[in-house]
Amino acid sequence: MPPGGPSVSQSFAPSPEFAAQANGKAELYDEASTEHEEFWAKQARDRITWAKDFDQTLDWSDAPFAKWYVGGELNAAYNCVDRHVEAGNGDRVAIHFEGEGGDTRTITYADLQKDVAKAANALESLGVAKGDRVAIYLPMIPEAVATMLACARIGAPHSVVFGGFSADALRTRIADAEARVVVTADGQFRRGKAAPLKAAVDAALDSGDNPVEKVLVVQRTKGDVEMKEGRDVWWHDVVDTASDEHTAYPHDSEHPLFILYTSGTTGKPKGIFHTTGGYLTQCAYTNSVVHDLHPETDVYWCTADIGWVTGHSYIVYGPLANGATQVIYEGTPDTPHQGRWWEIVEKYGVTILYTAPTAIRTFMKWGDDIPAKYNLSSLRVLGSVGEPINPEAWLWYRKNIGGDKAPIVDTWWQTETGAIMISPLPGVTDLEPGSAQKPIPGISAEILDDEGQPLHDPEAVGYLVLTKPWPSMLRGIWGDPERYKETYWSRFGDKYYFAGDGAKYDEKGNIWLLGRVDDVMNVSGHRLSTAEIESALVSHPTVAEAAVVGASDETTGQAVVAFVILRGGAEDHGDDTVQELRNHVAKEIGPIAKPRSIMVVPELPKTRSGKIMRRLLRDVAENREVGDVTTLADDSVMNLIKDGMSSGKDD
Repeated sequence: MPPGGPSVSQSFAPSPEFAAQANGKAELYDEASTEHEEFWAKQARDRITWAKDFDQTLDWSDAPFAKWYVGGELNAAYNCVDRHVEAGNGDRVAIHFEGEGGDTRTITYADLQKDVAKAANALESLGVAKGDRVAIYLPMIPEAVATMLACARIGAPHSVVFGGFSADALRTRIADAEARVVVTADGQFRRGKAAPLKAAVDAALDSGDNPVEKVLVVQRTKGDVEMKEGRDVWWHDVVDTASDEHTAYPHDSEHPLFILYTSGTTGKPKGIFHTTGGYLTQCAYTNSVVHDLHPETDVYWCTADIGWVTGHSYIVYGPLANGATQVIYEGTPDTPHQGRWWEIVEKYGVTILYTAPTAIRTFMKWGDDIPAKYNLSSLRVLGSVGEPINPEAWLWYRKNIGGDKAPIVDTWWQTETGAIMISPLPGVTDLEPGSAQKPIPGISAEILDDEGQPLHDPEAVGYLVLTKPWPSMLRGIWGDPERYKETYWSRFGDKYYFAGDGAKYDEKGNIWLLGRVDDVMNVSGHRLSTAEIESALVSHPTVAEAAVVGASDETTGQAVVAFVILRGGAEDHGDDTVQELRNHVAKEIGPIAKPRSIMVVPELPKTRSGKIMRRLLRDVAENREVGDVTTLADDSVMNLIKDGMSSGKDD
């Protein structure tokens, strides 16, 4: 039985019309399985422009430290911008920028080439050279894309820090990367208000020693900021006045492209770093065959923030390497109204939408009537990323956003993998709602049991591992190779990359992701996935969203504690609602999965990117002091949850 129970069993075959035009073809699986390295060599040469061809596709002699496209040289910024202009596509729109307040910018590839060249010249004038690290702490504005590409052009690895992180989080990341320059903005617009941003940079740099020599500041909100003489400079003073000509010199395929610190890190930051050739190849390949991107005709929109890996791979490097036209939106889905996203889809004729299950469930909660007000007929491919999507949300997404026809690609990958690893191929795969299904061509994955043996028994929960190197794989943890080996290559030996996620097969051989293994509970000796229980709760017609945690229990070891948001129009009948939901879980999964307590809440604690902070819910469930809430979009949510926690229990 898939997560969510037997009520969801239909699959969706691709239409012949879609299959005929799809970039992904069934024969890719055979090509990749018979000649793994030759397959990836072909992808690299077909999709990327190399200044110098590579001599060796893969060097795995010093496993687990891979080298891809050995001896090859390229420039990522040239591949994302210049070559499209040289090919005669300079007038093609690269970015439709939509500010939260309704201000817009249309940036062609010719415009972007000039913007990137100016930013590269400005960074070099501030002392940035190849190999130097640059920290980027910006909102979702075009300058963020230009800065990332300018760093790639120079060969200066960038470290983008999500604009919702605190000064302390920023400080640790700057220090670990030893960044020489920080690029930030005076502020950012959130829910109709200007919020300061540079103030956090000042706080991060004003305490203790730091390696930063210059702070480059974009004027976005025009709020008051302090500018430290000799250190701080305005973007419009040094970038806008710089030359728009800059030579994109090639870099080695294994030259570091960026560092990205994994979210929720405590103690010493864990900087995942990726290199240039392999990462760019797999981002371009997956954006083409998984999202079915046709750059001449599609308008693509990935709703992620560039502070996360999804924004790196599927806003900046993958789509721009493919010459895509895309939308970048600065604000939140409900500003100034709850139909904002669908207004943007209609305005720009978006054809491909890639977003998170959390957002989809939020739209479910708001009601079907909101997207129904807009013309969404341009959408032809939908994508899901960030966490497992429950079947009910999948079906809602297809019906209400995709017009009951658009294929949904449910993608599994990580900061560490760099690009999509497990996903259906639209036009090829019969889609199963809620399942990421199969590794894409070129990727090899297994599910192992506790003893490290391959697990093929449907419904048995195991550990997802990757069994072959892949081009966009992380090359290590910045400055800590031993930690890299210990974290990712020790659980089952150096033969397997352990992803840290639980998974299982269904009877068709599809993979169902069950979240982090930390989110697998042991209740009276039974292993239960929080994702599976959450999916069962959301399959109830009154529930829009659910979060489940395991709390310590003297009797059972761990107990299931659930927090649910009801759909718009559904009423909370107190104990009756709680009992109905507990019984529903027992019916869908079994009595062992029945939550010890369920609390109906108005909202869940989420970061601004939409990630549910389950560790905070675990603190509440175990009556501990709630941990750091600085990355929450709304920290008052935790007070509402704590105040109501005494209700909703059932003995």
